[in-house]
Amino acid sequence: MGNTWYMGWEPALMGNLQKSLGADIIGLISHLSFFGEAVFLIIVVGFFYWGYDKACGIALGHCVLLNNVLCTMVKNVFLRRRPYFDHEGVDIYRPVEPAADIYDVSAQGYSFPSGHSSNSAALAGSLAWQVKREGLDGSHNVLLQRILTVLAFAVPFLVGLSRVVVGAHYPTDVLCGFLLGVILIFLVPVLRAKLGEEKYCVLAAIVPALGIFFCKSDDFYSSLGLLWGFLAARAFDGHFVNFRGTKNVPRILLRMTCGLAIFLAANTLIKLPFPAEFRASETMAAMLFRTVRYTVSVFLVMGIYPSAFGRIGFFNRLFEEKAGRS
Repeated sequence: MGNTWYMGWEPALMGNLQKSLGADIIGLISHLSFFGEAVFLIIVVGFFYWGYDKACGIALGHCVLLNNVLCTMVKNVFLRRRPYFDHEGVDIYRPVEPAADIYDVSAQGYSFPSGHSSNSAALAGSLAWQVKREGLDGSHNVLLQRILTVLAFAVPFLVGLSRVVVGAHYPTDVLCGFLLGVILIFLVPVLRAKLGEEKYCVLAAIVPALGIFFCKSDDFYSSLGLLWGFLAARAFDGHFVNFRGTKNVPRILLRMTCGLAIFLAANTLIKLPFPAEFRASETMAAMLFRTVRYTVSVFLVMGIYPSAFGRIGFFNRLFEEKAGRS
């Protein structure tokens, strides 16, 4: 299932890299892929959105979540099989879904472009661009801007390198993933400014939904749910909650810890009434259920959960007291 196409030097380069580095070194390099995974995106967006700079968190959320779903749509257009599917000299050291069969295309997804590379470029580049244009809470720190600019190049490069070395992507997957992420870094702010927040959110919700007509991989429906949940949460917060950020690090960590716990709990509880066979099937109903599950979970933690921030009086007093003593 899928298409096989590549340049002759790509599998040769990947095979030589794996042979020269060895399993132990590749195992270490593989951890760099984490900086392009959805969990890391949620942690960074949550740090800014729930705490340090809400406006920056919103900008990051719009860019990286739209990038995440558009990348999976492109994958389902080109249907490029992963390198280790077709080349005996290329092994896989970090599959997308470790619990699934490594040759299950629905679970492991397609190869072109690299989602990890695209996500890391969109996140690191968007953060650097946001801080350069708007600062953090309106303040501009030249040193911070320079550090983030360096990271905007270094982090995607390391993530892309890891995806090639672990055998999950061809080099051209990585390069095109970078390109998609960079395009959205500049395109999303322009569209938000030209259309306004509400019209942009409607457009951002409708266009990716077209993927329902042709996307067959799990990652699309998960990504669509993350995006829809975020957009719904933004609308809910703007009309009913409008919570405030905070610079208090313990309070930020509390908000993040509780938020991640609520997300995991909600995602698990929603699955319970449905049998594992149904959830693992490739039926449209199962795919759409996956989208609904992620939409509801994200909406809970980014829309409804922040309404409790001003009501956790015990923790507010505790942190304020510590701050006063210091």
